[in-house]
Amino acid sequence: MIRLYTDGAAQGNPGPGGYGVILKFGSHSKELSQGYRHTTNNRMELLAVIAGLEAIKKLGMPVTVYSDSKYVVEAVKQGWLWGWEKKDFKNKKNPDLWKRYIPLHKKYKPEFVWIKGHAGHAENERCDQLAVSAAEGYDLLIDEEYEKSRV
Repeated sequence: MIRLYTDGAAQGNPGPGGYGVILKFGSHSKELSQGYRHTTNNRMELLAVIAGLEAIKKLGMPVTVYSDSKYVVEAVKQGWLWGWEKKDFKNKKNPDLWKRYIPLHKKYKPEFVWIKGHAGHAENERCDQLAVSAAEGYDLLIDEEYEKSRV
C-alpha cells in the first residue's frame, strides 16, 4: 500500500503558500514540496494531494491519502466533488485543481483519511514544515490559475 501524507499552508490566505508531501511505500519514503508567491491554503491543500498522486510510479497499488484538510477530504468522501463536476464547478473555488485531480482519482481510487492537524502526528507535522518552508522559500512559483481567478 502507498501512504500519501499531505499538507498545505498559506501565509495571509491569500499570500505566499506552499505544500508538503510525504510518499511512503514499504521502507521507501519520498518528500516533495513547492512554494507559490500568491495563493490560498485550500489550493495548497488540494495541490499537495495532486502532486503526491502525480509522483506515484507504481500502478495498481492501493493508495491512502492522509490530510488535515476537511475541504479536500470531505469533498471526496462525501461525494460533493462529483456534484460540482456535473455543474462544471459553477460558483466553486479551485475548479482548475479539481479538474486536474479527477483523472488522478479515477486512476488511483485513493482512500482518504482525515487527521487532525498540529496534533503531534509525525508525518503531518513534517508535511507542515515542508509546506511552510516552501512558502518562505526563494524559488516561489506564480499560481497562474489563482491569479487569473482574481481578475
